[in-house]
Amino acid sequence: MYKNKSFLLVLSLFILAQLAISQNNTNSPYTRFGYGEISDNNNGEQRALGGVAIGSRSPFSINTVNPASYSSVDSLTFMFDIGTSVLGSRFSDTNTSKNTFNSNLEYVTMQFPLSKRLGFSAGLLPYSFSGYNMFTTGKTTNIEHDTIAYSTSYKGLGGLSQVYAGISGSLFNHISLGLNAYYMYGHIYNTHSLRIGSSSDSTILVNSITASNIRLRYGIQFYNTFAKKHDVTLGFIYENKAPLNGSFSKTIYGVITDTITSNNSDFQLPSVYGIGFNYTYDKKISVGIDYSMQAWKDTKFSGDSTSLKNRSKLSIGLEYMPNPMGRKYFDRVRYRAGFNMSDSYFNVNGVSPRNYGLTFGMGFPLRNSNTVVNASFEYGKTGSASLLREDYFKFTLNAVFNEHWFFKRKL
Repeated sequence: MYKNKSFLLVLSLFILAQLAISQNNTNSPYTRFGYGEISDNNNGEQRALGGVAIGSRSPFSINTVNPASYSSVDSLTFMFDIGTSVLGSRFSDTNTSKNTFNSNLEYVTMQFPLSKRLGFSAGLLPYSFSGYNMFTTGKTTNIEHDTIAYSTSYKGLGGLSQVYAGISGSLFNHISLGLNAYYMYGHIYNTHSLRIGSSSDSTILVNSITASNIRLRYGIQFYNTFAKKHDVTLGFIYENKAPLNGSFSKTIYGVITDTITSNNSDFQLPSVYGIGFNYTYDKKISVGIDYSMQAWKDTKFSGDSTSLKNRSKLSIGLEYMPNPMGRKYFDRVRYRAGFNMSDSYFNVNGVSPRNYGLTFGMGFPLRNSNTVVNASFEYGKTGSASLLREDYFKFTLNAVFNEHWFFKRKL
């Protein structure tokens, strides 16, 4: 047992270090807007279920979406979850198309009991990703009616990450309360350059966002078992609107070089609301549905409270395990499928791109162990060809190490 503990602790430190310096996992032009692509922080299992998480309550997985779930951890169990993903995308409009490919280590989380009714979780999660590289050319005329060619390029990179710690406690055997505290950090750089004619000189505009911020998420779950075979959970999450503390600047390089800095009050994070319901029959079949909303419409970005819009997401998921107590290996394999639909939190030419995703996956238990390896697949579509359409295929692989650490050996 000592060797297992040492191995996991060393592995934890190594992966945490790697995640802290990991690269962004997107090449989407849509990440030009706002803080980039916002992560929903679903683990690999939840991604196969379409993102269902708010009402999920399981002693075998770590649910960071709703901190109220931590109290479900077994009193003898230490869990450790590592997730990585591969994303292939095809971007197309009415004239051209482009294929991109990315892979990334996404998250590392852990969870263990503090007492019979208290659970604790901590780890590293992404908050947003930004990554794109676009180039366009065109022609215009000056006041003397001369035709002048020009070229513009747009580049973005970086992202915001978050270290979190959360605690959850159960009350009256049917209610659980939870709290996550996040420390957000990271950098986002958006560059726009303009070159006129054949000149080698360019005018370059660089927008920089550096975050150093703390925020909170609250969660609650109501759960009960009826007639021994029917498990029901109703969950809620909430985050209040808060400023994004850090440093913000806009620098122009060219004939004149100038830097403009912004105040912390010019950048905010939205209020978040969510509700989820899960039903499980005889530990074999589970059905869940989530609805969440991020109130970006009332949130300032670069001092403007009208540039963003509310983002809502609907998720539906189904899981089936043939026989939880079966002796055959495939009796305990979990089969999952789901669907999700979400809005963007920004407008492009007055249109808000919408995302649709179909998901499926499997959970493979390791023999003679409580550890589970989850594989999830998602096919999705964002936007339209008249604007910009992204067709993507995302594969996520995660392993949940589940070890009994907190018990006394008999001599």
